[in-house]
Amino acid sequence: MGLIYEIESLAELRAYLLSAEDSEALREELFDEFLKYADYKNVSDWNKAVRLCEALAIIGWGGHEPLEAVRGTYFNGNPETFFLNRYSETRFVDAIWSKRVSGYTMEAGHTNFFASSDDQLHRPTVLQSYPVTEYVMEGCLASQRNWIAKNPIRIIRGLDNCYPSSRPVIDSVENVLQKALDQHMRPELYGEEINRIVITCSYSFYDNAHCKTNYVIADESLRLRPKDFYPKLLTMYSSEEIEREGYYLRNRFSIGPFRRDTGNIYVTIVLEREFSMMDYQEQREMLATYFRTVLERIAARQKGKLAYDFALMMSDFNRLLDKWLE
Repeated sequence: MGLIYEIESLAELRAYLLSAEDSEALREELFDEFLKYADYKNVSDWNKAVRLCEALAIIGWGGHEPLEAVRGTYFNGNPETFFLNRYSETRFVDAIWSKRVSGYTMEAGHTNFFASSDDQLHRPTVLQSYPVTEYVMEGCLASQRNWIAKNPIRIIRGLDNCYPSSRPVIDSVENVLQKALDQHMRPELYGEEINRIVITCSYSFYDNAHCKTNYVIADESLRLRPKDFYPKLLTMYSSEEIEREGYYLRNRFSIGPFRRDTGNIYVTIVLEREFSMMDYQEQREMLATYFRTVLERIAARQKGKLAYDFALMMSDFNRLLDKWLE
């Protein structure tokens, strides 16, 4: 088992694991080891849990729930570590870390434990008050470099702010469409290279005279860059109008590059005030059109570059999107 922690290359780790004579016995040995470190207490424990998740992603989790070990960033900039299943549900320990002079330690009062059907101790979920002892340790907090099969399309919003008339459709995207995608997409059939296509929807809003953002959508043929937005906006409105109305010029779609190290592609869709003036069904239909557009553009851009079945992924997505629109 010690060799698992010594092999740095994922390719070498894969070759080592797949050469095992008894893969089922190895899988159970890896899983038993994972259970020891799922209740991690320090940097070393977490990094071992990450390596075990990488190994299990290669050899398979068998009858156990597949989990992905994620090193993220909390809102205050501190590291956060947690395990997610394919539905983005948290399992086992979820910790916020504090930086000390000599390393990192888990924060008391900001560490949770989430119940798991694989937990042999059958512990319940404990929020924030999960016991933590300060254990400062040097080193970097790792994040899993391969990933479990899961719905590749994640639709989120930037800020919580929006016009009230868009709240129902936002709730429907988050609670109906996203849930359907998580439950019914078939990621095992598409390929392994794409991890997530994260689509962020940025909505216009007006909270009060001092807190407002009304997006103006740029002509796509102009191919404007961020530095061009304000000068172009000044050709459309006076500075007084821009200030009074909270205008910001943006491209409708921003599609980032494919990140091979994370398997992620980040997309932003910007919605103007006029979008929120539409009725509920019109907003849903417009969003559906935008979702299809960005995914079709990604598929066209990556065609021939990735071993990924975009056609099947799009077919599944369109089927679920059409059902959402009914």
